[in-house]
Amino acid sequence: MTRRRSRCWSRPPRPRCPRTGTPRRPDPLSELTNLRAAPVAAARRLAKRTFRTQDRRFLAEGPQAVREALGLPGNVVELFVTGEAVGRHAELLSAAGDVPVHRVSGRVMTAIAQTVTPQGVVAICRFLDVPLTLEPAPRLVALLAEVRDPGNAGTVIRVADAAGADAVVLTRSSVDLYNPKCARASAGSVFHLPVTVEADVAATVAALRAAGVQVLAADGAGPADLDAMDDAGDLARPTAWLFGNEAWGLPAELRALADQVVRVPIHGRAESLNLATAAAVCLYASARAQRRG
Repeated sequence: MTRRRSRCWSRPPRPRCPRTGTPRRPDPLSELTNLRAAPVAAARRLAKRTFRTQDRRFLAEGPQAVREALGLPGNVVELFVTGEAVGRHAELLSAAGDVPVHRVSGRVMTAIAQTVTPQGVVAICRFLDVPLTLEPAPRLVALLAEVRDPGNAGTVIRVADAAGADAVVLTRSSVDLYNPKCARASAGSVFHLPVTVEADVAATVAALRAAGVQVLAADGAGPADLDAMDDAGDLARPTAWLFGNEAWGLPAELRALADQVVRVPIHGRAESLNLATAAAVCLYASARAQRRG
């Protein structure tokens, strides 16, 4: 005899419209609390580079980054918000338009986000990287060679954006542009200017030089002085700044690729400047000279 399954094991029926009797659609902002829910699982897997590359998706976290991502049409795929963030950042939900929005519990947001204290807003975004455009020739480029720290890379992207650079290039041995720390450190600037990834540094330098762009390598022991170059008007030319690794800087073979190796003058007792600070000084010096020119 076949045993009938107890009703306690059956799935509860979906609520029905009292007027038509048809099942109601789920509330689009009903709170997701299950870590295994399909949208949550799809977002959580983007913590790993393998899946980011496979899906060509990455996470933008925090209201500032999400606001800038939504400003790029078609870039945001899905949006996750906590109940508290729904009230605090209502303008983001308005800007989302047709983007699917998932309201999630604090536990789910903590599982998706990559920060200790999530800000309650995370977007899944499409990859942004593009080939370096040399027609017309760029006026100002930041070229990062073997930069491994995501915070430094993101900060340089932010600085390049603020200085009005035309592009940022990350070489093959540099950090993943879509590392969550890199995206956060850019403070949304990753959505503002073209970024090229996985570039061959020698080929990129050759292409820039062929387009009439001088390549200056930033190095604390460089023979050329940044201030002296500015005084001579050499920074007014279209320029690509080549920045090296945080710990060991630029190796000799990369310095040899540049037209000049330039040091930022140290007027006090500091031993050196860190990567992001040196990049800010160099990029702003070029931007100022180009505006004067």
